[in-house]
Amino acid sequence: MAAEDQVQRVNLLTSTDDNYGGVIVELDQHMDSATFVSILRASVSHWKLLGKKGVWIKLPIHLVNLVEALVKEGFWYHHAEPKYLMLVYWIPESPSTIPANATHRVGVGSFVMNEKQEVLVVQENSGLFQGTGVWKFPTGVVDQGEDICVAAVREVKEETGVDSEFVEVLAFRQSHNSFFEKSDLFFMCMLRPLSSDIQAQRLEILNAQWMPFEEYAAQPFIQKSELLKYINDTCLAKMGGQYSGFSPVSTSSNFSDQKNYLYLSAGALKSSNSS
Repeated sequence: MAAEDQVQRVNLLTSTDDNYGGVIVELDQHMDSATFVSILRASVSHWKLLGKKGVWIKLPIHLVNLVEALVKEGFWYHHAEPKYLMLVYWIPESPSTIPANATHRVGVGSFVMNEKQEVLVVQENSGLFQGTGVWKFPTGVVDQGEDICVAAVREVKEETGVDSEFVEVLAFRQSHNSFFEKSDLFFMCMLRPLSSDIQAQRLEILNAQWMPFEEYAAQPFIQKSELLKYINDTCLAKMGGQYSGFSPVSTSSNFSDQKNYLYLSAGALKSSNSS
């Protein structure tokens, strides 16, 4: 009890409980490192008495002077954002179960075909395909908080100026060690064009045009890529009405009132329910 009484006489860091037996601290007040270490040690002792496990400290960028003190006390980096750094600590003498930072980046590619069976393709002004002359589908990265179906439409508009509507996810690929040792999920999407005029975004795109699908698929680079040949076969099967992808259905869950999308083969599900 003496140790607990001593903790109570010292200022403690303000915290909230997480859902897994740990605490979350959002620092905002300026203090020198010595004062901070004193309060931090008292707080960790207090949380240990309470049986807490993981400690999450969200450190805003204006308190960067406290990073060294936290690291010396056994905290480690979990993730960083433009305006804060998250550090974590595991109190029990057992293996840490604090989950890793986000492991995947999500990308989209857009198969956009008009009534003439021409596909929308671009040549990149930067990146891996710069200077290669390769024509490719518009691609991009999904923003935080953005749905896959929304991202595909946005990327097509940004790169080519063409308006479109989302139809289906045709296929997806998972790869690893692709971006700062993170994994990558890439969703190949089909979109329906709502306009035809092209205005290429010159910062990233060298050129954009409508191209007959056969001409696009015949490019030597495409022919040498097993992945792209599979994607082309999928697009051809879809063009021939022999393939059904996954379309977005707006849903809710028991854990949140926020709407989200479940991607499923709506046609196959409808046929199954009617049989």
